[in-house]
Amino acid sequence: MKIIMLGAPGAGKGTQAKKIAEKYGIPHVSTGDIFRANIKGGTELGKKAKSYMDQGQLVPDDVTIGMLLDRISQADCENGYVLDGFPRTIPQAKSLTDALNARGEKMDYAVDVDVPDEAIVTRMGGRRACVKCGATYHVAFNPPKAEGVCDACGDTLVLRDDDKPETVQKRLTVYHDQTQPLIDYYRNEGILVAVDGTKELNQVFTDIIAVLGA
Repeated sequence: MKIIMLGAPGAGKGTQAKKIAEKYGIPHVSTGDIFRANIKGGTELGKKAKSYMDQGQLVPDDVTIGMLLDRISQADCENGYVLDGFPRTIPQAKSLTDALNARGEKMDYAVDVDVPDEAIVTRMGGRRACVKCGATYHVAFNPPKAEGVCDACGDTLVLRDDDKPETVQKRLTVYHDQTQPLIDYYRNEGILVAVDGTKELNQVFTDIIAVLGA
């Protein structure tokens, strides 16, 4: 089963992608994770990606597409995968469609986790991340045991630059301009599924599974 997760930054699509991947035994392929690994490693790709991400901008297609296609060509993706963070633009979506068509493959579902902008700004402003191990928390929904301290490694938690309100607003503007048209694209492809992302996390997952099947 090949699934694309859609939704604005902070809508919770990454969390749902992980739960879907675990349930169906397929890889969760996150461009964000790939970028963060490169950033942490200080690679040239990581430095380039970080310069865009810190400004709330999308990483250019030429940095992203080849890496993604290479990832889904690996053996663990043979029975499917969940794409999280890609595609983000119509050109990326068309590139993916063309690449899959060339292999005689296609995506099965595009799941849109729908959350209003104002709720996203509130959600993301409460997120905290550990700069050492990468663990993430939320001051309201998933707080650490000790305020400002990572449960996993004891290091300091921070509000990442891309979670600050002014950056979130930029990211939402970019999303509405460049990424939201994907909803119409995949609706026209006949594979779009929309769920209410404002519900409790497990209820959102239940709604998704009701569509995908047990």
